[in-house]
Amino acid sequence: MAQQHHEMTAGETLSVYLQDQATDFLRSLRLHRESSTDAAGAEESLEAARALRRASRRVGATLHTFRPLLDPEWTESLRPELAWLSGTLAREHAYAARLERLLGALHRLSTPPPPTPAPLPSPATPPLRGGFPPPTHPSQLTEQQGGGLMGGGGGALGAGAAGSAGSAGGGPRSTAPAAPAAAGAVGRRSAGRWGSPRSGEAENGGGWAGPQADSADTSRSRQSGLPAQAPGSGPAKKPTGPLAIGAAKAAALLERQLTLARTRAHSAALQAFGSSRFHAVADNVAVLASEVPLRAAPDADLKPLAATAEQHLAEAVADLPLLRAGHPYNAEALVHGLAAETAPEAQDAPWLQVRSLLRLHRYAQEVLLGGAPVDPRILQAGQALDLHREASDAAAAAASAARTPRIAPATAYALGVLHADQRHEVEAARFAFQQAWLREAVTAP
Repeated sequence: MAQQHHEMTAGETLSVYLQDQATDFLRSLRLHRESSTDAAGAEESLEAARALRRASRRVGATLHTFRPLLDPEWTESLRPELAWLSGTLAREHAYAARLERLLGALHRLSTPPPPTPAPLPSPATPPLRGGFPPPTHPSQLTEQQGGGLMGGGGGALGAGAAGSAGSAGGGPRSTAPAAPAAAGAVGRRSAGRWGSPRSGEAENGGGWAGPQADSADTSRSRQSGLPAQAPGSGPAKKPTGPLAIGAAKAAALLERQLTLARTRAHSAALQAFGSSRFHAVADNVAVLASEVPLRAAPDADLKPLAATAEQHLAEAVADLPLLRAGHPYNAEALVHGLAAETAPEAQDAPWLQVRSLLRLHRYAQEVLLGGAPVDPRILQAGQALDLHREASDAAAAAASAARTPRIAPATAYALGVLHADQRHEVEAARFAFQQAWLREAVTAP
């Protein structure tokens, strides 16, 4: 007997989503408590903490968007606690990712680019060897040139024959025309084996277009009998230049500060897990997993509330300077942004607000669509804003390290270059958000 399709009401749809997220929260909490203290257990603990943050964000955002359908007293008491828990658990991972990002940027900025390999000679124009043009095939000679070669009136073969006859007859031997030919032959043999001949023309920059002097690697390989190393295949070059002088000290300073901050964040997370405040949050989530405190509303609908969240997001995006973010690495947007102050923190505030509203809109769409995938445009815009926040926080960390008292000028210079690089990454993330947000959604006909 065919089962009749039952369309869920707004309260049932909301209850299913909240119960699923609460179940994920409790499952992640159990995995976090059961994780061991070795390396594998530490990785499991970090993954469980990320799952706890993910479930906490979704539950808190759903309670915020659809609060008219829920018990107001219970909702207003649980939402701030979930935000506190998610923020406490996110700090340790944020400091670790920030340190990795800054150290990678310092290495990239202070390391010179690899040498560009020399282009191969074109087959149509072969290089000169020994200072003389390559031999020409007799079929490519003109009639006049051919007569000059084959005739006896001053041609190469005629002169050679005359010289042979003179030597055979005991007369004086002319060596002037034969010297260039011999030099050309020697030049071709030497160029084919070792390079250009050691002549005055080659030393002055003329002659064969090959290397004028052997490199140190080639000389060592000849002395040892080993093949020379190909260009560009050796070890990476060490950092050079004015930035490399302070890059090492800047990296050590950043590592010391961010490692200390990460350690404190880890201790705060451990204290949070053992506090009565966290146990109260876990008890409320456990109640949510079994029963959702809905408000009695027979004509409740989820779509108007989700549309309200989307409208708030659209209004916040409309206030962003997307025209100035339409070009990558747009430093002018830092001065002509929304805020009156030119500080990067004030300029980033509207973008961080859009990031929060975009998450609310995304989680509301998850409630409406169930297991269906969300619009890829929303996902790409969210990833761009995540990179925006990471680069902004990294730039703030570099600026904070540069304000350390009694640091060397070279260290401060390296931190300043690093700060500018991360602000460029902020502008690139804004450009990526602009490209993703203004792209029209492609729908199937």
